[in-house]
This record gives sequence, C-alpha cells and structure tokens, in this order.
Amino acid sequence: MVSPTTMAAVRKSGAVPNSEFLLTAEGVRKEFPGVVALDDVTFRLKRGTVHALMGENGAGKSTLMKILAGIYQPDSGTVQLKGMDIQLKSPLDALENGIAMIHQELNLMSYMTIAENIWIRREPLTRFGFVDHAEMYRRTSALFDRLNISLDPDMTVGELSVANRQMVEIAKAVSYESDVLIMDEPTSALTEREVEHLFRIIRDLRAQGIGIVYITHKMNELFEIADEFSVFRDGKYIGTHASSDVTRDDIIRMMVGREITQMFPKEEVPIGDVVLSVKNLTLDGVFRDVSFDLRAGEILGLAGLVGSGRSNVAETLFGVTPATSGSIEIDGKPVVIDTPGKAIRNRMAFLTEDRKDTGCLLILDILENMQIAVLHDKYVKSGFVQEAQVAADCEEMARKLRVKTPNLSERIENLSGGNQQKVLIGRWMLTNPRILILDEPTRGIDVGAKAEIHRLVCEMARNGVAVLMISSEMPEVLGMSDRVMVMHEGRVTGFLDRAEATQIKVMDLASR
Repeated sequence: MVSPTTMAAVRKSGAVPNSEFLLTAEGVRKEFPGVVALDDVTFRLKRGTVHALMGENGAGKSTLMKILAGIYQPDSGTVQLKGMDIQLKSPLDALENGIAMIHQELNLMSYMTIAENIWIRREPLTRFGFVDHAEMYRRTSALFDRLNISLDPDMTVGELSVANRQMVEIAKAVSYESDVLIMDEPTSALTEREVEHLFRIIRDLRAQGIGIVYITHKMNELFEIADEFSVFRDGKYIGTHASSDVTRDDIIRMMVGREITQMFPKEEVPIGDVVLSVKNLTLDGVFRDVSFDLRAGEILGLAGLVGSGRSNVAETLFGVTPATSGSIEIDGKPVVIDTPGKAIRNRMAFLTEDRKDTGCLLILDILENMQIAVLHDKYVKSGFVQEAQVAADCEEMARKLRVKTPNLSERIENLSGGNQQKVLIGRWMLTNPRILILDEPTRGIDVGAKAEIHRLVCEMARNGVAVLMISSEMPEVLGMSDRVMVMHEGRVTGFLDRAEATQIKVMDLASR
C-alpha cells in the first residue's frame, strides 16, 4: 500500500497511474459499538463528474465520506486514489492528497478573516518569516475571481451569512488544488438564489476535471446537478445509476426498500376551539404586529423566505426572546411567556431549527436527551426522580418513534440526523403538549424519516394538539397544513386555506 506521503509526492509530480476512476472504495466495513455502519460497500467516482450519494439517515453515507476524508479508518476494505491503494490516517493526509470535505456543520474560525481561514497553516511569509498579509489577500482575491465569489478577503467570518461561509469553505477546499471535493448537504440552509450560485460553482469545478461527491436528501438537486448517483441502505451498497436513467420513485424505492405511498399523510380531523391567540406580537427590529389564532387539531403552516422572521416568532412564542409588545392568550386567558420554563408550564413544546446547536445535548446519551424536559415535575415525587418510570417511558417512546439505536445509553451524537430528530420529538411528546411549535422539522433528513415525522405530526393533531409548523420546503407546507400563514420582512402578509393554497400564491405573499 502506498503511504499518504508517497502518494502526495506522486500527485505533485503528475506521474499518476491511469485509472478509469478518480477515487474508489471496495469492500469497506466500519463498525461502531453495537452498530455496523458500513458492510462491504463499494463506491467509484469518475473525474469531472458530480456523483450524488443517496440514502436514509443512518445508511452509511457520511461514515464512508469520513473514511475517504481521513477522519475515520475502515476496519477492512481498500481505498484507491487514481488507481493506487492508499491509507488516509488523518484529514491532513486527505488534504495533501487532494481530497477535501465540506461538512454540513461548517468548520471556520469566526474571529479570523476570510483570508486567514483559507490559508491557515499555509500562510505566505515575508523574507523575514512574518505572515505576508498582502500576498495572502492577493491569493484569496485571485481564488475568488476564479470561483466568481464576491467577498472581501479582509472580512471576519463572523460577519458572514451561512451561504457566504459555505462559499469560503468551498474556496478553502479548492485552494488545496483538490482533485476530489466532498460536499455534505451543502444547500440545507441556502436560499434558492444561493443554491443557483453554488450550482454554477460546482459546474465550473466539474468542467475543470474535479470529481465532486454530493450528499443530499433533496431529489430535485440530484436531477439538476448530478451525473450519477449511488444508493446506500442500512450500511450496504445498493447500486449506482446515471441520474438520467431513473425517476424520483425509483430512487425512493432503492433508498427505503419499500414504496412510500403517502409522503404527506394529512388527514381531515375536527378542528376545535382556539388554544393559542396572538395579537400584535412585536420584537423591535425583527418582526412587528404578528397576529393569528391556532386551534386544537389544526396544523398552521408558517411560510416565508429566509429573513422573513419566521424562526424569531417561534422563539418569542416560546420565551427564548421575550416580545417587546403584544399579547398572548392560551384558552382565552392572557399569559406572559418570557422564559422557556413558563412556556413548558403552559404546555407548549418547541422543536428548534438547529438540532445540533439548540436541540441535542451532543455529549449526553439518548435517555438524558429525551427526559430533560420532564424531570422538573412529571417524574419527581417527594424530591426524588422516579428513574425506573422515566426510563421505561423513554424506552417506549423510542420504540414508538422507531429510533434506530442499540440502546438508550448510546450518545446522541452517534445517531443519524433523522434519529436525532426523532429523539427530540420524543422529548416533547413526553411533556404531553397542547401547543407544538416545529421549526424546520424535517431539514436535513431522508425521505423515509420525513414520512415518519409527518405521520407523527398528523397523529398529534388528531389527538387535539395545536401545531405551528415552519418549513422552507413548499411541498411540506402545502401538503401538511390546514392553513398557511405567510411572512415577509417581519410582518404577516396573508393567510391561505388548504384548498386555495398554491406555490404561486404563497410565493406571491412571501415576496410582497
């Protein structure tokens, strides 16, 4: 086997063996405690192509990519780069050999400038051994010109939007003269216009001969940007096809091993009395005069473009950021909700937009994550926690939600995104809420897990829970909502009943 150092030297010399494939993995296996993440999988990437990697959460996609990026080492199997066996023992090994990965959770230093982030550990030096900031700026500007990125290299990363941070990550990867670029859910937090810009960059890189591995759950992206795709299921390789040869339903069948007949299993249920009434709710500088009623059994969709204030309204309702003015009534009685604790005591639940940063406690296990919202009173008697009862109820909830895990002692950071989301939903279901606020409940999870979460939401509505659901995915808003409330730049621009709501009408209200 060729060492990474040797392969890097061969790469720099240009004298690499001929191979049909730029990067391959054969017979790769990887186990974690109690879980076989990869079982004899195959992957082959051609030069100058975009290869999408598809599969449900927990299928093994990210595990394989982390092996190819040097983060994990396989238990068995081989990896070849340009026809030569190679063993990557660290991310630095991978970078030096032309393999760069852009993670879903971006890894930039927010207090440093863009240029400093891109050239960290590789800064150009003056003849006196000091960092040559002028040269670093020049190199960054040239790189941005090549990628058609309009950013000032001297800006600090903390000033940038998520989309622009994504562009900096791409530029950083390209700066290594990478042959292989791995992108993990790169559009999960981007607007439609930002996605178009990203796709232009990807097409330019593909034309330069770079092989791009593209992990996504969004079917439309596969057909727009990918040349071919591979599907994994339960840690096994299912197959590879040209994207032009299959339909969306074909891919779903490969991913889940079954038909999904109802992606949006919305059912007509009796709509009860008003549970939550919001009047002229305002958070200075963010949103103003937001008013709506939410009824028992109703799913009210909240739509709007990024920056419309949707998530801010949800956080204010739950007491994360108390309102400047306005009123909230529950069951016709005025309430003041200025802390999440008060929201929970009023039987409100809130699934946040970012499960990593504001949802999961990543260093804790599943049981600890699931029980945290109910330990204050429901399972406390005479000052003692009824540990056996809470553990039994969490076990039952995990079974009901079909959380894939060997046991509840598994750290939640080891679960797939979809299973993490189910644990968070289970956390709030244990509180027996009357009002459920969901902010992007299916972001970054696979089609099978989405269908299950939609089923759970409908079940809660059927049991009389009042649901406020925020989503950037138009089919989800239209498919799951009894009514749609639309926001634009911090104000409500209109309401649409389910029968009249269309994508065109929603977008018209969202851009007024």
